[in-house]
Amino acid sequence: MKLSQERIEEFQQNGFLILPELFSAEEVAQIRAAADRVFAQDVPTNIREKKSDVVRMATGLHLRDEIFARVVRHPRLIEPAQQLRGEDLYVQQAKINVKAAFDGEQWQWHQDFSTHHHEDGVPEPLALNLHIFLDDVNEFNGPLYFFKGSQKFGHLGTWHDTVSTSWPLWVIEEKDVRRVSENCDLQSITGKAGTALIFGDCMLHGSPPNMSPWNRSIFSMIANPVTNALTKTDRADHQHHRDLTPIRPLADNCLLDQIAA
Repeated sequence: MKLSQERIEEFQQNGFLILPELFSAEEVAQIRAAADRVFAQDVPTNIREKKSDVVRMATGLHLRDEIFARVVRHPRLIEPAQQLRGEDLYVQQAKINVKAAFDGEQWQWHQDFSTHHHEDGVPEPLALNLHIFLDDVNEFNGPLYFFKGSQKFGHLGTWHDTVSTSWPLWVIEEKDVRRVSENCDLQSITGKAGTALIFGDCMLHGSPPNMSPWNRSIFSMIANPVTNALTKTDRADHQHHRDLTPIRPLADNCLLDQIAA
């Protein structure tokens, strides 16, 4: 799958791309079934909410289930990412972020590059976050909030929040969020299950708690250029994988071919 020049220019201007219903209901069902399998495991790679103990994030997915090993090589994700970066990419992280109905906690204002740089020694903000919505995401169940074009501000000031939620995060200082807000429109990212989303490492984003009666789960893969790899290995492998093997796309029907078999 290739992006048009218009879509590439849209990404460069806004810092993200929304690809509505890129994956079919049957493909999403395969991913959700795999998610149920890994969520049922009592392992450290499943991170739980502080209050409710429900799974907030499941990590290292492509090493835990064959379906996710295929998802991280799916051409509808990987080919556009390779096109945008123009070089070989490796799987930096593969996870599902969950906002459970009634209990899902917020994600503070942040840029992914802050964590990648501070914790893993990634030199430049070149990684791409590749999402697949596994539920319908609406205005009420904790959608991502993006400041359109905020990537043009570069790497903003941060502090390390180890208290607010169950996942320590390098969050953006309020004065910088206010400065960005004076220049960039805020957009909530919504769409049907199967919608894909691509955004860059310096996109300023966050999400509110989910107090609605609807779950919100999103598959998230971070793909980073091999030439921009981590230089520190303090974090566990499931937080930033050490395997720098370039991703090679599979066939387009890779999520459904085992059903046919």
